[in-house]
Amino acid sequence: MYDIIGDVHGEADKLKQLLTEIGYEKKDGSFSHPERKAIFVGDFINRGSKIRETIQIIRAMVENRNAFAVLGNHELNAIFYHLKDDLGKYYKRRGKYRLSLDQTLTEFANYKDEYKDHLKWMRTLPLFLDLGDIRVVHACWKNENIELIKTHFNEDRIKKSKLREIFETNVIVADSIWETCKGVDFKLPKDLLVFDSSGQPHRSFRSKWWVNPEGKTFKQISLESRFKLPKYTVPKEIIQFAEPYPDNAPIVFFGHYCLNSKTGIFADNICCVDSCVSRTRKLMVYRWSGEKKLDKNNIFKI
Repeated sequence: MYDIIGDVHGEADKLKQLLTEIGYEKKDGSFSHPERKAIFVGDFINRGSKIRETIQIIRAMVENRNAFAVLGNHELNAIFYHLKDDLGKYYKRRGKYRLSLDQTLTEFANYKDEYKDHLKWMRTLPLFLDLGDIRVVHACWKNENIELIKTHFNEDRIKKSKLREIFETNVIVADSIWETCKGVDFKLPKDLLVFDSSGQPHRSFRSKWWVNPEGKTFKQISLESRFKLPKYTVPKEIIQFAEPYPDNAPIVFFGHYCLNSKTGIFADNICCVDSCVSRTRKLMVYRWSGEKKLDKNNIFKI
């Protein structure tokens, strides 16, 4: 029986409150439940005011076998921020890897050795979990991506040398990793823009990776929280076919999308648990107890 917890983003107080209210107790330095195990969907660093404590809580639970955790794009970016290529240059200077780590780095300014140790620990975390009846990933489950990741990351730790090799020479695998951690962006043609709430233009938006966009409107395929999309049908000329996530496939849980009130169950076997705690001040958990179809009564927000 598993409790799948959404993106925590440094909100240690909210995490402790949530764990306590769903029956976890702190014993021997780790929160645990007598009958259940927590699963964290990634993105436990950045944004919040207690990032260091958040990592300590989650790491202790994982190391004491009271929880599982998968890597989110924020953790993957942190790993790359401190990774050098074969020429000794940091990947952090390249646009794809530049996700702000200012809050995390500030918190660990006086704990640099501890931070390095946490980064090393992060490389022991998987990019996905397949537990039979349920699957957990940070942003997107595509079977072809999962199979590639299985092939290239089949050890207990993600080696730095392997990361360099993949991101320097194997674009297909690199794209699979980023898609797994960041989802699928729907690319717009050059003459079409959408604007976010601050007025900034965008040529892409986060999309529902589990549906085929053919015959659907921009709004129907959107997983975007920053701006609204038009309700007219997506033109055939800009559509790329996407294999839908099968109705009879195992339940898949993910985070990442910061969807506010839209977070939750999208289909009988598809659930986003990221309630955007940094904006809503709510942390979400889905309490799975073996059911084959998702039940909205098993969702809790604190």
